Amino acid sequence: MEAIDPAYGATTLLLIAAGAVALLLFLIMKVKLHAFISLVLVSVLTAIVAGIPVGDVPDALSFGFSNTLGSVALLVGFGVMIGRLLEVTGGAQVLADTLIGRFGEKRAPFALGVAALIFGFPIFFDAGLVVFLPIIMTVARRFGGSLLLYAFPAAGAFAAMHALVPPHPGPVAAAEALEASIGLTLLVGAPVAVLSWYIGSYLVSKFIGHRVNVDIPEGLFGPMNGGRDRDETTDSDGGSGPGVTATQAPARTAPAFGTVLGVLLLPFALISFNTVLKTLMTAGVIEEGATWAEYLMVLGNTSVALLITVIVATLVLGLRGRSMAAVSDIFDNALGPICTVILITGAGGMFGGVLRLSGIGDALSGSLSNLGMSLILQAFVIATVLRVAQGSATVALTTTAGLLGAAAAEASLTSFQLTLLVIAIAAGATVLSHVNDSGFWLVSRFFGMDVKTTLKTWTVMETTLGLTAFAISLVLWFAV
Repeated sequence: MEAIDPAYGATTLLLIAAGAVALLLFLIMKVKLHAFISLVLVSVLTAIVAGIPVGDVPDALSFGFSNTLGSVALLVGFGVMIGRLLEVTGGAQVLADTLIGRFGEKRAPFALGVAALIFGFPIFFDAGLVVFLPIIMTVARRFGGSLLLYAFPAAGAFAAMHALVPPHPGPVAAAEALEASIGLTLLVGAPVAVLSWYIGSYLVSKFIGHRVNVDIPEGLFGPMNGGRDRDETTDSDGGSGPGVTATQAPARTAPAFGTVLGVLLLPFALISFNTVLKTLMTAGVIEEGATWAEYLMVLGNTSVALLITVIVATLVLGLRGRSMAAVSDIFDNALGPICTVILITGAGGMFGGVLRLSGIGDALSGSLSNLGMSLILQAFVIATVLRVAQGSATVALTTTAGLLGAAAAEASLTSFQLTLLVIAIAAGATVLSHVNDSGFWLVSRFFGMDVKTTLKTWTVMETTLGLTAFAISLVLWFAV
């Protein structure tokens, strides 16, 4: 569904968006209305007030909801299956012990962040986060304190890599629009992402984590049913007799570190087929539509990659001393708690989708095109305003890059300056994640935070991450 012609000017649309956000926060934080109901209700009202024809309102609502669910539901479902298997079989504990053994207890958050930076090179933010969740939870339970001390360094690392470093789609699309070198964007974006993560995410998460206590949620990867699985309460043939009690069940040894690491690396390796090959096709290194590349890209589709990983994890982790029926019970226990996560995340996508379809992006693009400031500052400001107004970082990034493409060409910028422009746009598209961003709701639900706490923590950290990246690009812009 395409955006409608704006019924109002940019100022009116901004006021409508601001009013919608204020109403949403009031319903959730003051009235205590469930977030899913609040998001759907405000989306309906916003669509009508913003001038979307009444007959098109149902399609406008389903546009953002279905698009978000299409990318999130399978990902989260398969991800929590993998995570629950890692948790139940002791695999997450093995990984946590190895990380702590290498880095030390005091540097556990740093270790999680460094691991996420490495794994975040080929994988999207949400996919990386869901696969890493059991490791984060295990480390947090072991050492105690606020969950944010361990969760935010890893989440911030995935966010930094996703926003700033090819082959992720945002920086690749921006580089194409500005005719910047994708290779140079990778070479410059990677160190900028690492430095931005350390200052704007790791150090900030330490500050936030010591001041905001967030308990570890038990719904996703916490103990369930007293920590027992089906094999501990049924006969060995899966029957319903008295069977073996929890105290009688044979002890199971934890899987080897290499096995667990292989399971964890599998989705990252498969997904890299997709992201890297797409980048090579875009750059003309691989012929567009090459059959062998298409097959590898299917394997690298996030949902397919996670499905393959679930099957492999079932074989090498789940069936070690368990029946398939017991593994199915583990999956059932994992899938139950994520209904709320998926629905609220989808509703967040619905709200953002309504704002995009209202034409707010087009209206803002037209009014912001001539701001009378330097290109790099203009890039950051436009991307930030678009991000805040309609929620989607990708839309903000690609729209801003397209808007500035002609001006960048006329300015005869060097390849390095064009790359810095891409980084500045990505930085603006990262800041101020809030209630119209589906990623905001994903983090909120996964880490068991209410809206107020998520705004005080995640929104702040995303903003410091983006501001740090922009500050680095600005210094380099004037220094070179």
